[in-house]
Amino acid sequence: MLKIFNTFANDIICFTTSAVLLILYHVFLRYQIRNNPAYTVQSINIIARTAWVENIMRNNSKDILAVQTLRNSTMAATFLSSTSILLIMGVLSLSSQGDKLDSAWHVLNLFGSTHPELWVVKVLLMLLDLIVAFFSFTMTIRVYNHVGYLLNVPLEMNPRVISPYHVAIHLNRAGRYYSVGMRAYYLMVPLVFWLFGPHFMLLSTILLIFMLYHLDRAPD
Repeated sequence: MLKIFNTFANDIICFTTSAVLLILYHVFLRYQIRNNPAYTVQSINIIARTAWVENIMRNNSKDILAVQTLRNSTMAATFLSSTSILLIMGVLSLSSQGDKLDSAWHVLNLFGSTHPELWVVKVLLMLLDLIVAFFSFTMTIRVYNHVGYLLNVPLEMNPRVISPYHVAIHLNRAGRYYSVGMRAYYLMVPLVFWLFGPHFMLLSTILLIFMLYHLDRAPD
């Protein structure tokens, strides 16, 4: 183990530091949400989706609005899931050409290891991240399809388990899947920069956290 650490010391340190920084940021975000539910854009969206479902289900004249809104959301998730498949194919093709691109990728790699084994680890992490994004967006599409049927059940039928609150739970679940998929896309940034060197991964992680803070923070 000591030999492995000495060989990949800078990569291990930068990767661990980047992972800890991202975890601490999300712990901080969760703590702020507990103290102020309207702290993040995601929390505001949950409140808005819940009110939207209540309005749609209690107003029969809003059927077209419901269909258009769900269609737009489904199209966005479909586009992103298709994009993740294309990126997975690109990463797979990149892995097969790693030996040919080795000299070009490591021109700026001043502190990291250039062992082929580490290249495989980098590619596998990128593939894992994109697979998480793909399944998150496909689950988003699946839940949106369920919501489309639930949303059009008339309240006059007095269904036992189909209430605006119940439908809002499903819709917010789709929103969470969508957020996870987008977060997986964001995490691709430091993983891609890791190909050029561990110091680039650490710097891109710090910049990503600043960017995420401005994206996640809801206006006062």
